[in-house]
Amino acid sequence: MDAALAEQLRRDLLIAAGHQQTGGHVIQEWELSAVHRLYLSDGSSVICKLATAPFTGEAALLRYLNEQGAAVPHLHGYTLRPQALGMLTDDLGDPIRPPTLAEAAAAARAVHAIPPVPELPAFDQQTLARLPEQALAALAALHRQGRFLETGTIEDLLRRLAAVAGRRADGAEREPFGLCHGEFHRSSLHVSRTGSRLVDWGKAFTGPGLLDLATWFGTRTTTKPAQLTRLIHAYVAAGGSPDAKSDRGGLPATQWALGWHRVWAAWWFLTTAAAGHHRPHTDSHHTRVVHRQLHAAAQLLDATPPGAAGRHLTTAG
Repeated sequence: MDAALAEQLRRDLLIAAGHQQTGGHVIQEWELSAVHRLYLSDGSSVICKLATAPFTGEAALLRYLNEQGAAVPHLHGYTLRPQALGMLTDDLGDPIRPPTLAEAAAAARAVHAIPPVPELPAFDQQTLARLPEQALAALAALHRQGRFLETGTIEDLLRRLAAVAGRRADGAEREPFGLCHGEFHRSSLHVSRTGSRLVDWGKAFTGPGLLDLATWFGTRTTTKPAQLTRLIHAYVAAGGSPDAKSDRGGLPATQWALGWHRVWAAWWFLTTAAAGHHRPHTDSHHTRVVHRQLHAAAQLLDATPPGAAGRHLTTAG
């Protein structure tokens, strides 16, 4: 985000809230968003989050979640500019420890019980089945821009996934299906002395809750279905839908969730890059990320080429 725009957003937020800033520091910054802690003249502090598209809807969703009584930070105010968002929320302080598996299960169950928001993107069975084809279209658009040029293997993986997507997407709308956090990582579940709160709602969608559960383990390490199985069982024990354990798309729930989560993640990187949200200097890194995710997805969803070895659930994800 342009530094002048970021400063203007912060100034507007503080003026609207009637606060004066005395200091602050960066908590996290990346290409599309930044999170700062601001110290105020009354001795308190707030979190200021700035984001560009496609994350500019987070404040409206956070306001809705506040109205629902969800365990999320309180939204103090926000401001919108074309393609940019600034918002002030509670400062939850530094987390006291990482969340436990039981806390993750309870948080996911609570999120999936919240009535969904019509404005959010929805990933039902038909939409999920179209993701590989949409990712291929985004890749073609990037090629026309002179970007992501050495991606023959990625194209092959997407074509293989597209060939099986129709039947592998079966069961996507089985419970749990509804509001999903979208970035349900350990860093998103903030544990403090007053309880836990879910932060970072910029990727929220309506869809299969199993994708949230699969997200908990990330995509940078080897897939470990046994870990996800334990989380699913903890989720059901916390009051989540027992259908979370059910097979779908001809695959065990764990394998289905891990595979489709990786397809979704790769689709997200390619479509946001094609829309201009990622700068060209990130292309080589994102190419490696997308390849890693799709390679694991093809094995998990059994989209291997004819004559290849069977499923390898411990392939790097």
